[in-house]
Amino acid sequence: MSTSDTSRAATPLDPSQFLHIRDVVKDFDGYKAVNNVSLDIAKGEIFALLGSSGCGKSTLLRMLAGFETPTSGSIVLNGQDLSSLPPYERPMNMMFQSYALFPHLSVWENIAFGLRRARLPRDEISAQVEAMLKLVQLGKFAQRKPHQLSGGQQQRVALARSLAKKPQLLLLDEPLGALDKKLREETQIELVNIIENVGVTCVMVTHDQEEAMTMASRIAVMSEGRFLQVGAPSEIYETPATRFVADFIGNVNLMAGTLTVDQPDHVVIDCADCRHYVGHGITGTEGMAVTVALRPEKIRIGRDLLPPSEGEPEGGLNRVQGTVKDLSYFGSFTVYHLALSSGMVLKVSASNTERHREDELTWGDTAWASWSPNAHVVLTT
Repeated sequence: MSTSDTSRAATPLDPSQFLHIRDVVKDFDGYKAVNNVSLDIAKGEIFALLGSSGCGKSTLLRMLAGFETPTSGSIVLNGQDLSSLPPYERPMNMMFQSYALFPHLSVWENIAFGLRRARLPRDEISAQVEAMLKLVQLGKFAQRKPHQLSGGQQQRVALARSLAKKPQLLLLDEPLGALDKKLREETQIELVNIIENVGVTCVMVTHDQEEAMTMASRIAVMSEGRFLQVGAPSEIYETPATRFVADFIGNVNLMAGTLTVDQPDHVVIDCADCRHYVGHGITGTEGMAVTVALRPEKIRIGRDLLPPSEGEPEGGLNRVQGTVKDLSYFGSFTVYHLALSSGMVLKVSASNTERHREDELTWGDTAWASWSPNAHVVLTT
């Protein structure tokens, strides 16, 4: 029995889960693009593989689709081992970033293409195409060619074509990557609603953190072929497991420090510019090196030191003074770059709840930043 066989025997498949990925490795001439990953996905779930270019997410998606063969490991969908099935026999469809619509065919004919290849009866094809057009709200565009549609409409045609054959699993490869930012944001919720209405299980690949956070029920953050953390969007964002995850998801201030007080209900960490009081214990020992992760929107900023909120400690903890080195106005919020005495720049995001403020901070101003005991995460890896 091989090593991977032993590992699979030690980890039985959970019958409540729909897709099982077990100890999957993809080796390209000694380079492990996917390095021993395991994952269970529930029926009806929208799952995102998130990571930068070259992390292995697209290779894993291609193995699910059958375009790549795992070097070792297994992929089981709804009780069926997919290892010996070619792509065209797998009960799934894949939607590519380019949409791959046939330019010479109408919207109606594009959606019907896969159904005709499956040699379904004409009446069944017609009924299914009409149902898909209604689902994606493109009925009045049925006879248009792809070049006569907007990017968002083309994306919906590609989705309708992918769903027409009622796949057990829908694979999305950077599904909104070809759209501009505003249209992408508008389409994210629309796409989720369509997928949930159909009830199909979906695995998507994206490098866009906002897209993954908005669309997915769970996310796997990948780096160098491995899963660094798997969890719900709020869990990934609020309690990152590693420095890489904290830095990759959203904006964050990472401050190296030393654990100086280690109590069951709180810890104190000394950093170059300030002392952090964290309102919970961690698994650590006094004197160990740690990193404090502090999100910009969890920091308060003002020209004067703001009075502590309920639960905030006194005695110079969880506060620091600096100079406004730069600021960026985004309409609903402003991001301040506060230069600290050590040379570090602290990013602070402040909501613009008023149209004009008399004490508005600007370049060169001295300002205080403070935060609550529950604002930060302590990272040891």
